[in-house]
Amino acid sequence: MSDTNFSELLPTDLARRIVGLRHDLHRYPELSLEEERTAERLYNELSSLDPESIARVAGTGVVGRVRGRDSDAPTVAIRGDIDALPIQEESDVEFASQHDGVMHACGHDVHAAWTVGAAALLSATPATGDVLILFQPAEETAQGASAVLESGVLDGVSSIVGAHVDMSYPVGKIVAPAGHVAASADEFTVQIRGKGSHAARPHEGVNPITGGAAIVNGLQSVVAQAVPSGTPAVVTVAKFEGGTASNIIPETATLAGTIRAADAVTRAALRSGVESVVHNVVAAHGLEGELRFLEGTPPLVNEVSTVEWVRRAGESVLGPGCLVPLTGPNLGGEDFAFYMEQVPGCFFRVGGRGPGQPAIPAHSSKFVPSDDAVVVGAAVLAEAARLASASLVRPGD
Repeated sequence: MSDTNFSELLPTDLARRIVGLRHDLHRYPELSLEEERTAERLYNELSSLDPESIARVAGTGVVGRVRGRDSDAPTVAIRGDIDALPIQEESDVEFASQHDGVMHACGHDVHAAWTVGAAALLSATPATGDVLILFQPAEETAQGASAVLESGVLDGVSSIVGAHVDMSYPVGKIVAPAGHVAASADEFTVQIRGKGSHAARPHEGVNPITGGAAIVNGLQSVVAQAVPSGTPAVVTVAKFEGGTASNIIPETATLAGTIRAADAVTRAALRSGVESVVHNVVAAHGLEGELRFLEGTPPLVNEVSTVEWVRRAGESVLGPGCLVPLTGPNLGGEDFAFYMEQVPGCFFRVGGRGPGQPAIPAHSSKFVPSDDAVVVGAAVLAEAARLASASLVRPGD
């Protein structure tokens, strides 16, 4: 299919509706757990489709049930995340953010809009079983999926599908790999305590800055020493604070960073390596140190069987040649992984780069995927839900 006629994938009125919705959500972005206007707009959009049920969930989320042809068949869920990021938009689109310092820089405006589109398509041409439509808040802070699971709204759901727009790939391409899709994303903080003194007499103190620098250097070797060569893994120190003046050795310093891994074994090895470096460096420098981990998202891993639903859906909607591989290991986190620990499913990527657009990364102030991605995502998600629903019905049921 050419780049100029993706709108033909949907009825004209529906394509215009969800693109307009995307523009509205992009103009008025809201941060994690503050998505009140967003939730109200999505609630109204879903209500207009006359769903079996609709309710608020996880504070600022929305969940609705679209009827299938057989109420006794397994239920499938589609998830679209809805929160924005604390980034000042620097794009030149006419629907740019009207909220200073807040922007849909990760495409969740696209995700919410294409989820409405998928719900509309499934209302018109139902899946075998019911489809739960989930608008999830707080993906960026890794709080939303856990809150949804705690609410119980996914109890009894047999599978779940979700997607992320990606400007690394042109519109019309689908990336649905089996195996690793996204990484675990844990944070760590090191509080270092030494002994303050005058900078002219460092022998009278114990400098936490020096110890902290040694920790930073030591952490750069953790991946090489703890992880087999070629295994995707990252240890990054992104924050180092200490001191108030150039002539004062401070009492304390603080380091903070992240560890990213593609699987549970690597995740544990990285954590152990960080612990070892901090313990040994602090002891060698005569310092006191406290290491704290904040556990984030687990690794996200697609199963072969669930990926097949999306691959077949992509080719059905877009034709042969739409499926492309990941360009490289993805060490970004994605809280859809919490769902995948409890419900079989598939998470895939939808090309978002329109003709003439550069490959802008997510979390950039200029990240504005093509409107065509909204249309493609809606069509593929709806068809993937139909295929998943049909495949989960056992012969004789």
